[in-house]
Amino acid sequence: MEKGKQYIPVFVSLSMEIRSDCVPCLMERVRFQAILAGNGTEFSALKAAMRTYAEEFAEGRNSAEVATAVHKSAYAAMGISDPYHELKVRADDVAMEYLDRAMSMVNDSEDKLRTAVLLSVIGNIMDFGSGIAIDDPDDFRNEFERLLSQGIGSDDTDKMKAVLKRAKKVIYIFDNCGEGQLDKVLIKELQSYGVKVIGVVRGEPILNDITEEDAERIGLDKILDGLYTTGQFAIGVDLKEIGEDLRKEIETADMVIAKGMANYESLSDQHLSIPIVHILRTKCKPVADSLGIPTGINAVRFISGK
Repeated sequence: MEKGKQYIPVFVSLSMEIRSDCVPCLMERVRFQAILAGNGTEFSALKAAMRTYAEEFAEGRNSAEVATAVHKSAYAAMGISDPYHELKVRADDVAMEYLDRAMSMVNDSEDKLRTAVLLSVIGNIMDFGSGIAIDDPDDFRNEFERLLSQGIGSDDTDKMKAVLKRAKKVIYIFDNCGEGQLDKVLIKELQSYGVKVIGVVRGEPILNDITEEDAERIGLDKILDGLYTTGQFAIGVDLKEIGEDLRKEIETADMVIAKGMANYESLSDQHLSIPIVHILRTKCKPVADSLGIPTGINAVRFISGK
């Protein structure tokens, strides 16, 4: 990507329906995590996943919804609740190496919010096992400078800033471990606007996404103004299934910030009355096409409430 180039969406569907491209990606992820499990369940996990995929795969289905069903079958076949645990801890350790520098960059920046957003989105490359990002936390050291130099290729940060200036509370839906370390930079910047930041993490371990245990391990609970889980084993978040306490927090919030592709996919066909800001890297073509922008760019997409 050319540094500083801005990509204007050519078409925006904002509904992430499953595509044929998703099949090999998801199966590779199932294979990867079964290998991580280390208990010889690769064939049984893939068999279970393919059976479920055959039942669930259909035009018009939400990609995150289908992926959740497939992973639920694969995890049952593996017989392990968190095959990514070691990778998640290592990812947090690697990202932690950049935290002081990231904080300094924001403090020295003339546009602190945009810099904090960029640093946060860089962490979204820590997405292991699909072949569309990196497969080992150590690879992040080779990617940080490159991703930083790209800037934000599709940028609605100014729209986000306008809401922040009058907001009192923001919901922040987390994505990957490792990424969560750099999210701290953005959270602190959001709080500088005088808003409360309420964090939302996964209800159960799934992929390398942040759970409550992971959030507490890196101290996210100490900097947030509140921390909730989705209460679900799910790719992203299903707003129909969240707990009443979290529902009330969302209903009284001024904006939702959702990190990463999984949250975009799951929320793309759910409706909120408040604005939602998707902060992600377009790591695959189906998501990029849905947003109307190229693959391989850092993106901030503001969607008005309905």
